[in-house]
Amino acid sequence: MNSSTDPVFEGVYGTYSITDHDRREVLGYRLALFTAAVAQAALLLQWHQLGGSSIWPWLLPLLVGVGLALRWIHIYLRPLHRTLQALWLVGCLGFALLLLRAGPTGMAEAVARDSRWIWAIGPFFAALAGIGFKEFFCFRRPEAIGVTLLLPIALLGRLSGLMGQELSAALLGLESALLLVLTLRKFPMEAGADVGDKSVFAYLEAQRHAPHL
Repeated sequence: MNSSTDPVFEGVYGTYSITDHDRREVLGYRLALFTAAVAQAALLLQWHQLGGSSIWPWLLPLLVGVGLALRWIHIYLRPLHRTLQALWLVGCLGFALLLLRAGPTGMAEAVARDSRWIWAIGPFFAALAGIGFKEFFCFRRPEAIGVTLLLPIALLGRLSGLMGQELSAALLGLESALLLVLTLRKFPMEAGADVGDKSVFAYLEAQRHAPHL
């Protein structure tokens, strides 16, 4: 519900307000993405320092964080939004299959030993790279383009055999650091920056429900 104190903006297709509901969604998005960034960085650091047998507890906040971020992210194109959510779901199912086959303590070793597992879990990281692309497209942050490019380069390079495990891990480590920087830089921003032009959302929704002749 709009309040008389909500700021009013002039959009492409009319005026709109940023409400308390919008601000809660934006905070949820930022916290979810921050949680995922911390979990990914901790997972990779622990894998590097202590081995991969005990990294599995970090997977839950990583998977849930990205899932919630995709729940609250504001993307004008509904098909793109749904595609990223579908990739996230397929990737989560891939992680579940990996868990069933390798067990919680053997997941990292299984991926390191057989890079074909990237086919199963890769869609999750494609969804995360999609968030990075959205952030770069909207805000032109250099760390966002780093997230967008480094994830597929590291995983596809490893999958194709063109990249060794150490280089792939280094690129993923750099990507996780950039994602953490990206999330931290978002908190001081006004909520309206993440919401976008709500008149565009309203116009596209009206077009979607308009009768087709």
